[in-house]
Amino acid sequence: MVLCCQALFSVLRRIEPLLLLEQLGSTFFYASLQMVVKDRSVNATYLNASLSSEESQQKFISDFFMIYYLILQVAPILPAVLLAKIGDRGWRKAPILLPLFGYLPCSLVLLLVVQFRLPLEVMFGAGTLFGLCGSFCAFWSGVMTVMSIGCKAADRSKVLMRMELLYGLVGVAGNLVSGHLFLLCSSSLGRGTVALIVSALMFLLCLIHAVGLLQVKEIKEEPEENRQALSDDPHIQMEAPAGINKVNMVLLFAAAVLYGIATNGAHDMLGTFVMKQPLNWNATQLGYGNAAGSVILFTSFLGVVVFRRCVNEIMLILIGMVSFGSGIFFMSFVTATYMFYIARSLNMFSLIPMPTIISLLSQQVPASSCGITLTSLQVSLKVAGLAYIPAFTKIYQKTLSWFPGFIFTLSASLTVLGMIPISIISCRSAQNHLNEKILENDGTDINDTLQQENVSDIEIA
Repeated sequence: MVLCCQALFSVLRRIEPLLLLEQLGSTFFYASLQMVVKDRSVNATYLNASLSSEESQQKFISDFFMIYYLILQVAPILPAVLLAKIGDRGWRKAPILLPLFGYLPCSLVLLLVVQFRLPLEVMFGAGTLFGLCGSFCAFWSGVMTVMSIGCKAADRSKVLMRMELLYGLVGVAGNLVSGHLFLLCSSSLGRGTVALIVSALMFLLCLIHAVGLLQVKEIKEEPEENRQALSDDPHIQMEAPAGINKVNMVLLFAAAVLYGIATNGAHDMLGTFVMKQPLNWNATQLGYGNAAGSVILFTSFLGVVVFRRCVNEIMLILIGMVSFGSGIFFMSFVTATYMFYIARSLNMFSLIPMPTIISLLSQQVPASSCGITLTSLQVSLKVAGLAYIPAFTKIYQKTLSWFPGFIFTLSASLTVLGMIPISIISCRSAQNHLNEKILENDGTDINDTLQQENVSDIEIA
């Protein structure tokens, strides 16, 4: 009994229970937010008389989420950077803990909106508070940093994808339940009340866990010669250069930003897309659709486990990008629910690229700079969001009447552009590996020549 309690306490001190609670809370919150916005859109009216009722609803939903997502992009930029610097100075729990203080008010404010019929614009204030606490940007960077510094460089891709797997499995379960929870109501409780109460409870438990139970491993600085650079052979690890390879870092950042724009832009509009005809999903169907997205975390993890045995990390990234590009292009022509799930099945490896890029970036810098590097990537994605969120929203609204799926074709095109920097890195790595082999062969030839000369000298003597 004592051993069981010790084992349970040891598990509770890890970061996985925190991820489980945060994912459940976020799942119930965002599913509720989507449905509350859809319910409020029924009465939406615009001065433009040419808009039909459905187009007015779509414009209302997309405009609300455009502003909400922009707030979540702008507000966390400075707090996330400050939290990353604090984390790199030894306070590793700070980037994880502070964002959790922002999650709880969001759920409570949306609960008030549902119960007292407050205007939806109140959520903009809640989103601002969440952003000033660092939001998901700081939280996820903090989690990735803790996971990265707690394992060997060669194992980081697998460890990060294992974290994504856990997050995805919990997301599947949460999304399958979220729609049913949202529909639970009574004469005194409106739709969504139960789901939001459970969400707030999850975030409260997150806070308690982070403050009282979470244990973070101390940084173990690896010797410079042990850090790995990019290799063309999946079974050969090359020594990293003494300095940071700035060209590779710039290319990795460019690929991550382009792919992030493509995936996040498409995902932001996907929720609005499935609420219109011919799909017109309800809360339960929306939960099932979100669960299908969470399953991709599981299939992506399996992809990493299988593919990394025969290909290097660069090829892993390209496989994931091809998976997303093909699936999201098919999504452009979806007109029925079964077609939606076919498109999502094509995306089965689409979550491989970002963790792998993060793994490669973390291998290029010392552990003391890991936090600020990964946060800089998240901040770059936030800054890019200032452009792509309004752009994707307006393009979707303009093409709604003649080709609603055009925005997904655009995302597929951006994915192809994101493959270019990764391909350049692959060529550079192959060239560097070839140069090293040539140098090794030249060194071997010189040694052989010297040995032959020594033998000749001995014979002459």
